[in-house]
Amino acid sequence: MPDIHIEREHTLGLEQARKLVFRWAELAEEKFDMACSYEEGKTSDLVSFSRAGVNGELKVTPDRFELDARLGFLLGVFKDRIETEIGKNLDELLAHEEPLKALDVAIAEVSAKSAAKKTASKKKA
Repeated sequence: MPDIHIEREHTLGLEQARKLVFRWAELAEEKFDMACSYEEGKTSDLVSFSRAGVNGELKVTPDRFELDARLGFLLGVFKDRIETEIGKNLDELLAHEEPLKALDVAIAEVSAKSAAKKTASKKKA
């Protein structure tokens, strides 16, 4: 049984969630000297992470993040603090990613309208 279990629901879809989790893994490597490996699947992805005193996995699906971590004896003393920090980091990444998703949608809509105008212009010519 994991020492830390964190779940976060999202509305990003798998492609956007992948970007966010990849960024999370980069931050884990930079800030906490974690070794991370990323496995991409058809319906979900899995980031495995480890360093002295901690190892775990972060699973990403089209609508959920699920993190399970096991802490060593020394880090177990700081379980509550570590759990709070991980949850805060995921929440911050989600908060910053939602505007990016909205921007992606807006860009797609503008591109579609632009393509439609070009097609209409070519038909007139």
